Amino acid sequence: MNPFKVFVTLACAGLVVIVGLLAGYHRTEVVQRGYRGTALNQLYRESYFVKEDLINKFPKPLGQAKTDGPKASETYENVHVLGDLSKGQFARTMLSIKSWVAPDVGCNFCHAAPIYNSDEKYQKRVARKMLEMTRHINTDWTAHVGKTGVTCYTCHRGQAVPPKVWFQATENDDGLMQKRPLQRPPTPAAAYSSLPADSLTEYLLHDDSIRVNGTTALQTGNRNSVQHARQTYTLMMVMSESLGVNCDFCHNTRALASWELSTPQRVTAWYGIRMVRDLNNNVMLPLKTELPENRLGPGGDVPKIYCATCHNGSNKPLYGAPMLQYYPELVRPGGPRPLPGQEGYEATPAPAPAETAPVTTKTAEDKAPAPGPDTAALIKASVPGAGAPIGAAVGGAGPAAAPGGGR
Repeated sequence: MNPFKVFVTLACAGLVVIVGLLAGYHRTEVVQRGYRGTALNQLYRESYFVKEDLINKFPKPLGQAKTDGPKASETYENVHVLGDLSKGQFARTMLSIKSWVAPDVGCNFCHAAPIYNSDEKYQKRVARKMLEMTRHINTDWTAHVGKTGVTCYTCHRGQAVPPKVWFQATENDDGLMQKRPLQRPPTPAAAYSSLPADSLTEYLLHDDSIRVNGTTALQTGNRNSVQHARQTYTLMMVMSESLGVNCDFCHNTRALASWELSTPQRVTAWYGIRMVRDLNNNVMLPLKTELPENRLGPGGDVPKIYCATCHNGSNKPLYGAPMLQYYPELVRPGGPRPLPGQEGYEATPAPAPAETAPVTTKTAEDKAPAPGPDTAALIKASVPGAGAPIGAAVGGAGPAAAPGGGR
């Protein structure tokens, strides 16, 4: 065989391999978020932003409507939630909801036209609850959403059913005497890991303690099990995947349990977890009586909210678009009301016993933590070459309160 032909053949094969590897290469940018030497860095890829840009663009808002004139409750029948709006504001909000939730079907997705005041369709009854929830978030949970707020589009992204929801895992086995919640194939609810798949029930529906780190070098005083640590790690993986960030977006990995060394975003996340628990227990679970069977999960439970429902891979939903600035109609008049655990709070009637969160003993972990030093000023404004700003998408800390336990 001609040695030259062999050389040319091998060279061509090597060139094909190299081109193939380069075609799959994604340039990674490192953004330093803390002091040098602390390893507080975030890793980003341009290809990631290209994908996220497509799903995190807030649609162009409609022009503002006049606030004067007759109220919606005086103009239309059977208006339960938005009756305080003017006729113009009400029409603007309805048109926006149509584009946010059912752009293809239109108004008839919720309304039994031509009788628009009818409650015949379950979609309209559910939409009413969702509007109440949106106003509840924008008014009572500003410790998490700040002045940015949320709209229907935050979760729905132009789809009738939000693309990011979760259901409780079933108890079926895999045929090898293995229970799926203990060890199972990768699932979205476990960030595509083989960690426990139903940990969200413990932390985003029930109020199980999330902190598992010991405070001493030995196991003295730490009675958390390995299984508890695995479940907590599942939640952290889900949060990381949901926001498109590393662990040190909230934590200082030199001392994961320390609030003093953590970033302000950890406080924001602390409030976010409690907001999700509130919404799942007091809004989503009661929908069991409204939703048809085909909208329920494999175990017959309702779809529930988690971090990705709003964030969709961005550390601030829709890259921090000022939704409340565009839609002030989605703030409830009358100001904030007491939240769960606060004096004067009135809970929604309890759902079916099978899905009711268990009563647990409150500890110091239920107190809001004090934020650590403000490291947000150290974040770069953006990643070179990326299509989305990073610095502008960083959420601020919630209000300072008494130091407390884990997230």
